[in-house]
Amino acid sequence: MPMEKLSLRTEHAEDRTIVHIGGEFDLEAASRMRAALNSLIEQADRRITLDIQQLKYIDSTGIGILISLAKALHARNVSFDVVHIPSHIRKLFDMTGITPFLTKPESLI
Repeated sequence: MPMEKLSLRTEHAEDRTIVHIGGEFDLEAASRMRAALNSLIEQADRRITLDIQQLKYIDSTGIGILISLAKALHARNVSFDVVHIPSHIRKLFDMTGITPFLTKPESLI
């Protein structure tokens, strides 16, 4: 059985739900990630933070899922941000123009 290339761990803090994502977020992991995030959207009643410090790779499918998540949470009036973005992934977010939709100014640190 092959090792999972994507790791997900959810943590509930006082004011938010934090989802830690690590590994490779690509087409192969898309259905698993979409299912996990759809479940999160359905239950969302407070701020959602994605911590991607351990994310090694993201492709266009993964970026599309993040944008869909941001839109769905915005429609539900739930705050959303992405924190601890590795520099190589931040460059990709910047090049595609999605950084402002995924981060708050304080999460750029």
